[in-house]
Amino acid sequence: MEYANILVSADLGNAAPDRIRLAASLARHFEATLTGAAAHKVPAPILVRDIYDAAEQEERNKAQVRSILEKAYELFERSVGEEIRTDWRSDFVSPVTHLVEQARAADLIVVSRRGPDDDDPGPLGVPPGPVLMEAGRPVLVVPPRIVHLKGTRIVVAWKDGPEARRAVSAALPFIPDTDQVFVVTVGENAGHESAEDVAAHLARHGAHVTTHVLRPAGSEGDEILRFAQNQDADLIVMGAYGHSRLREWIFGGVTQDVLDRSPVCCLMCH
Repeated sequence: MEYANILVSADLGNAAPDRIRLAASLARHFEATLTGAAAHKVPAPILVRDIYDAAEQEERNKAQVRSILEKAYELFERSVGEEIRTDWRSDFVSPVTHLVEQARAADLIVVSRRGPDDDDPGPLGVPPGPVLMEAGRPVLVVPPRIVHLKGTRIVVAWKDGPEARRAVSAALPFIPDTDQVFVVTVGENAGHESAEDVAAHLARHGAHVTTHVLRPAGSEGDEILRFAQNQDADLIVMGAYGHSRLREWIFGGVTQDVLDRSPVCCLMCH
C-alpha cells in the first residue's frame, strides 16, 4: 500500500496551518498529491418579500460563502510550501459531508482534534468523529500544535477485529522508516496470541517490532497513552469503535479517550 493522495481538511481556525503543514510534509515524503478540502452551506434567504428578493439574498449569501472559501484556499496555499502536487476541492455543502465525499479518492484523511485552548474553527471546521465513522478511509487525527510526523516509533493498540486490522494495513507505508513498533494489548485476556501474529506480519514488512501486555491501573485509554509517552512514540495506530444514536456518533471508551487527550498523532480506522 502507498499513499498517492492525502486529503486534508482546511478551515480558518488556529489549528489549520499546522495541520496543513503536517499533511504537506507527509505528501512530500510519500510523493503524494495533497488535496485540500473546504465547504460551507449557503444560508437560506430569510424574511423575503418576493421571488426576486429571495434570488438576490441567495446571490449575496453565495458571494459571502465564496469569499470564506477563498480565504481557506489562500491559507491552504500559504501553508503547503513548495515541491508538492496539490489539488483543491470546495463546495456549498456541509463541511463534514464534503470531506466524506472527497474521501472516495483519498488514501488518507488528515483532521485535527481541538485542544482546550483552541479557538472554534468556525463553519468550515470538521470534527474527527463523523469522518472516522463515515469516510471509509484511514484518518490521521492530529493533536494541537503538532507540525511534523515522522512515524519512527509507532504504538499499535491491538484489539483483534476489522477496525484494528484496517488500521494496521493503513500504517504500512510508515513501516520502512520506523525505528521501533510496539504492538500492545490491554489486559490479560486481550488476545496476546493474535498480537504476536500481527507483530510477525509487521516484521515481514521490515519492522523491528515487540509485543507488550498492558495491565491498566485506570482506564485502558490512559494506559495506552501513558505507554506511548514512555516509549517516545510519535504515532498511535488503532481501530475506532463506535455506533450511531439519534444521528450522533457514540464512541467506545478507549476511542473517546484517545480522541480527547492523545498528545501524539493517531492513525485510526473504523
